Amino acid sequence: MRKRHGSYGFDAPWALVGLLFGALVLLALASVSFLLDIPLAGIAFLFGGLYTLASAASYLYTTRRGKFAVWAEELERLKGDELLLDLGCGRGAVLLMAARRLERGRATGVDLWHSKDQSGNRAARTRANAAVEGVADRVELVTGDMHDLPFGDGAFDAIVSSLAIHNIPDAEGRAQAVREAHRVLRPGGLMLIADFQHTAAYEDTLRSLGVVDVRRRDAGWRFWYGGPWFTTGILEVRKPAT
Repeated sequence: MRKRHGSYGFDAPWALVGLLFGALVLLALASVSFLLDIPLAGIAFLFGGLYTLASAASYLYTTRRGKFAVWAEELERLKGDELLLDLGCGRGAVLLMAARRLERGRATGVDLWHSKDQSGNRAARTRANAAVEGVADRVELVTGDMHDLPFGDGAFDAIVSSLAIHNIPDAEGRAQAVREAHRVLRPGGLMLIADFQHTAAYEDTLRSLGVVDVRRRDAGWRFWYGGPWFTTGILEVRKPAT
């Protein structure tokens, strides 16, 4: 994996803050319990604090390094001449890794730029990242809604999405986003969706549309958001060639 030069923030930053705050509270309670000579409570709080701190470390690793390593491997299948779309591109973590590989292609990122989903999430930050990564000439950013993508049918050779579709609150909305992704994917094109929720539902929607070569798998420990109870799944499909 090549060294990153951009600034990519933290995924769902308040979740990480919550874990760190929880760990500090539990460790403080452990200290108080030992000072008051309540050892059983102290041991319980100490265990809980260390456990929560380990979860925070896992979360921090994933958002700062682990997800990049996983996506670097997933993107190795790009040939270099594709037109690629990143759904919910945020500050460009996946978008710009893909753009590095697209020496004869182009990468488009679409987002609504909500900072609650990623710290500092705004188009200007993504453009700045594209510049420092040396791929600004291969990247286009579009402000748009995944429910109604502003692109024509079959406009892209590959579509990727990382931890974005689950932010749509209702099941029908998520299904519509997946249908839109399928619509703008060319026949024979590849779709890769990484998410920690709803990947089975995305698969059901895409199967109903007739996709082929369907694979749904666990992304592994590098994509844990806190531990093995918060895993990320990867859905890989191809649209049938006509």
